[in-house]
Amino acid sequence: MSLSERSRQAVWHPCTQMKVHETFPPRAIVAAKGPWLVDHRGDRILDAVSSWWVNLFGHSPQPIVQAITDQLHTLDHIMLAGLTHPPVVELSERLGQLTGLGHAFYGSDGASATEIALKMSAHSWRNRGQSEKNEFIGLQGGYHGETVGALSVTDIPLFRQAYAPLLRLSATLPSPAMHPLQDSIDALAQYLAEHHARTAAIILEPLVQGAAGMAMYDPAYLVAVRRLCDQYQVHWIADEIAVGFGRTGSMFAHQQAVDPVSGEVARPDFICLSKGITGGLLPLSVVLTTDAVYESFWDDRTAHGFLHSHSYTGNPLACRAAVAVLDLFAQRDVLGDNRVAAQRLTELAQPLTRHSAVSAHRQLGMIWAWDIDTQDPTFSARYHRAAMEEGVLLRPIGHTLYFMPPYVLNEAEQAHLVEASLKALNRVLAEPSGADLSDGVPMA
Repeated sequence: MSLSERSRQAVWHPCTQMKVHETFPPRAIVAAKGPWLVDHRGDRILDAVSSWWVNLFGHSPQPIVQAITDQLHTLDHIMLAGLTHPPVVELSERLGQLTGLGHAFYGSDGASATEIALKMSAHSWRNRGQSEKNEFIGLQGGYHGETVGALSVTDIPLFRQAYAPLLRLSATLPSPAMHPLQDSIDALAQYLAEHHARTAAIILEPLVQGAAGMAMYDPAYLVAVRRLCDQYQVHWIADEIAVGFGRTGSMFAHQQAVDPVSGEVARPDFICLSKGITGGLLPLSVVLTTDAVYESFWDDRTAHGFLHSHSYTGNPLACRAAVAVLDLFAQRDVLGDNRVAAQRLTELAQPLTRHSAVSAHRQLGMIWAWDIDTQDPTFSARYHRAAMEEGVLLRPIGHTLYFMPPYVLNEAEQAHLVEASLKALNRVLAEPSGADLSDGVPMA
């Protein structure tokens, strides 16, 4: 029995209708280096989505591998309750210096970070004597994870409908990526004027809504969010899980939101980070927050402490990997190199951008997206398979084809990406749609 067949029987794959794997078994990957995956047949596949947006510097980058190896010989894991260790302290201090938010609480993944931020916000208000502030705002098309709390602020119908009986749904307001900027600001202002007394926080993905098809919007919206949250005493949670660590062209996406009057960056009350934080080598997430939130929990009573924990909170190996990622940003001009690489890939991708089937396109930093003019509900699954046959890992979101590659592609690899994506697109458009297998491939 092949590895793919064994996986289909023994492994329940995420966000996947497993019946599809009877016909299309999962590809068995046995090695990875740089931007390349190697399957069981020895075929190379360019990882153009950074394996769900995590491998910033490709697979097995030596500086991060070495940092993890060194740490493994010193301290593998300890509980963080009542104990501490050098990597978690250094990482927390450096993230505080980069963001201005000096208090770090750790989890294992993005959804955990969302849960932490929501709980911390509501509990903070309760500790201040405002326990009625326990409701949240999300944006149309927003995605913040698939645990029950995270789903309550996620606006992806497939997930909300499947688990609706379990959810305490938040308010969902117009997204500036889908509505005029001022209309979206006005809608938030009106909602907060009426409901601020019950609202703990608004949570949003700064600048790019990934699961909505890489929907992008003006940073002026974030400036307005900061102003309105200050006016109505509501927290702003910036979900930078997908867009942090240089993905949008700045170290963190919210840093592109500069108040035109004060000249200051619109700083959130909470920042959720994960995915690229370890370069994709180990699972880790963190929530950063303000002095004011931290101080609201400072008390002799245990009930006023933040009551949340993970067994692997602040794991030394993962924290050391994250420190190595920050070292790479400090030692290299990663953002500058990315600007050069992004311009080159944008130029190489012009044949795709001008393709007759492309109805709209957009790009920000190291994210590219093209909306494909098709009504075929199987497009995403069929394109994914066609792209794999052309030697590239791409996973459209609905009818939106996107690139979110590692930062390390050279010009030849970029050219291969564009050529393969075009071949796959032309093949899929030329073939009949066939059976509806659209749920067989995860949305991202």
